[in-house]
Amino acid sequence: MSCTVTLLAHTPEPDALVAAAARLCYRDVTAADLLKGEEEKLSSGLIEHLWKSGHLSTFEHASFTFAVDGLSRVASHQLVRHRVASFSQQSQRYVKMGGNDAAVVPPSIEAIPEAAEIFRKQAQSACAAYQKLTEMGIPAEDARFILPHGWETRLVLTMNARELHHFFHLRLCRRAQWEIRELARLMLAECRRAAPVLFSKAGPSCIFGPCGEARPCGKPYKDMADLLAGETAE
Repeated sequence: MSCTVTLLAHTPEPDALVAAAARLCYRDVTAADLLKGEEEKLSSGLIEHLWKSGHLSTFEHASFTFAVDGLSRVASHQLVRHRVASFSQQSQRYVKMGGNDAAVVPPSIEAIPEAAEIFRKQAQSACAAYQKLTEMGIPAEDARFILPHGWETRLVLTMNARELHHFFHLRLCRRAQWEIRELARLMLAECRRAAPVLFSKAGPSCIFGPCGEARPCGKPYKDMADLLAGETAE
């Protein structure tokens, strides 16, 4: 199963809200006047100014909630390192795992038939052992210890726009692990549909200037379209 991302909810009019919050910092306006006369052109210029100046605290007023299916626990362990976020993950204590194809197969393994066969046999063996243990009365929370690290999971996550920019900056870099990079790409596509101005500058440093990595990958993205098009995992 491949990873899927659904944007469940987000702050209404996130572009206008962030611009309005920033306007309060720079102008003598009342709270009641913040969203009056909000113009897309004005919001775009102001948000770009905020991004360039590093004044990103206003981005924190907009939040986005995603449902993610088919992510491996390898990737989810990386994901929860982003601490300015909220996570609700499917429990292996209370939800019985099943299905012989519930382990995420890395593309590098999938590309070699012999390797893919070895991987699937081991995953199926682990699944069969898990099911046998639960049938013997072993609690699911203990039987799960036999499952592969790549077993897929489901989760709901919420991040504000500032943390999403940080997340995209790190995880869309080609040096990031392929699975969380794909997750970030799908999330960015959803964000750009919901808030095109707010996320027009989101992504790794190579999209907007020189690479900021100590060890560059040597293959910078050509532009945003190249990034959003996806790629073959490396």
